[in-house]
Order: sequence, then C-alpha cells, then structure tokens
Amino acid sequence: MTTTVAFTEIADRVYVLRQRMLDVNVTLVVGDGAALLVDTLSTASQAAELLGALRELTADPLIVVNTHHHFDHCFGNAALAAEAPVPIYAHDETARLLREQPALLRRQAYDEVLPADPGLAAELARTAVLAPTHPVRKEATVDVGGRTVLLRHLGRGHTEGDLVVQVPDADVLVAGDLIEESGPPAFEDAFPLEWVETVAALLDCLTPASVVVPGHGAVVGTDFVRVQHDDLATMSWLIRNGDADRAPAERVAQRTPFGPEAGLAAVQRGYAELRGDA
Repeated sequence: MTTTVAFTEIADRVYVLRQRMLDVNVTLVVGDGAALLVDTLSTASQAAELLGALRELTADPLIVVNTHHHFDHCFGNAALAAEAPVPIYAHDETARLLREQPALLRRQAYDEVLPADPGLAAELARTAVLAPTHPVRKEATVDVGGRTVLLRHLGRGHTEGDLVVQVPDADVLVAGDLIEESGPPAFEDAFPLEWVETVAALLDCLTPASVVVPGHGAVVGTDFVRVQHDDLATMSWLIRNGDADRAPAERVAQRTPFGPEAGLAAVQRGYAELRGDA
C-alpha cells in the first residue's frame, strides 16, 4: 500500500516514525529475521498506515511493545495483530488496564479528543482495544533476531505503568512519555513526585552519546533528558513546599517550569500523592 508516513533511521537498523497527528513517535528495531515495534498509534487506520511503512523496511515477524496505556500509544494493537498474532509486551498495570477497562479507556480517549477533532474521536470510539499478551513487572530481555532489547520499568512517572525500551548495541533508549520534546509533560494521571526519581534512573541507563526517543517530538540526547529531570525536580520541590504552606494549586502552578496549564495538573496530582490519593 502507498503510505504518507515513513520511518527515519536514527541508529543502526533503529528507525523512528513521527506521526503528524499528536506528534507521537513509533520506533522500529530490525534484527535478523525479527523486528520489534514500540507503540502502535491511536486507531486502526493509523496502524494500517504504520504497518505499510513498516513493511517497506522489513517483512519479518513482529514483536510489539506498549510504553503505556494511553490511546495514542496502544490503540493500534489490534490492527498490527490482524495479519498474524503478535506478542505484545507492556508493564503489568498497562496490560491490566487494557484487558479489564477497554470501554473506559475508549471513553476517556473520546472525551479528550472530541473538542479538537470530532472525526478522530468517532474513530477512537469504535477502535478495538487489544490487551498485551506479555506483562512485564520490572525487567525483561527480548531477542530481536540476534539483537538484545531490554524492557524496563524504572518507576512510576507519566503513568503507573511506564516501560522504557533500550537497544544497547545502538545506544538508543525509547522513553515513551516519561520524556517529552514537543510540549510539556502530561500529568493528568501522573505521579509527579516519583517522576523525577524515575527519570534519574533513566539517566543512569544513558551514556553521553545516547539517542533518546521521546513519546512526542524530535529525538533528543542525554543533555535534554538531564534538563527535563532538573525541571521535574524543581516542580517536585514547589509541590512539596506548596503543600506544606497550604498554598492553592493554582498559585503554585504559576511557578512551575512547564507552564500554568501543565503545572496545575502536576500540582493537583502532586498534592494527591502527598495525601495518598493518587
């Protein structure tokens, strides 16, 4: 099929497709006789187009990884598995949510997208949700045609079930939405006080030359991740002090490094963490 999207090689047989809608990234790792795809986009039609672009690079059997449960990273699972069953890896919590609460996740996606794109919202409402088949608690190693790929849960951050994907022989790490380049991080169901520690653990996985694929936006390097870690640390400090001072979340949000809108969600979630309600 003819596609309007394409992968770009960022390291040896590691490719990234940057989907124009929501500026979300998909990563492809190609080995000898196997390939691994990280994230599957939002809908059946997006995933079909993704599969067309992928098949221009490899005809090998696929392994799929979902970095987390948000619709733009995993609602394409069913379409990717349509041509043949595929193993789908994800963190335990991501797998549980997609298995037990597909209707709720579809409704949340619909409500989030509807104001800006009613057409996409309608497509999300009728998209089949396919749950991962291979849950990961802390770490798993996957052989991708002779290439070792590491799947790691470094802690809670953007969601409870964030999984990062490391390709050691290419010095590439796929961070999912733990790292954002094209906009501020999203905190609506996040754990902002733990997020900073999770990114610190992510930094321990990197070298000065590492290539990092964020969930959205351009590929970045270790220095960018370090700056985002420092901004998360600043925000954590502001949340803890704001809570101690009983400061309104709206006031604290004005001072966060990510702007008042993202900051408000972060402060509200951070206050909930401190109360034990997150």
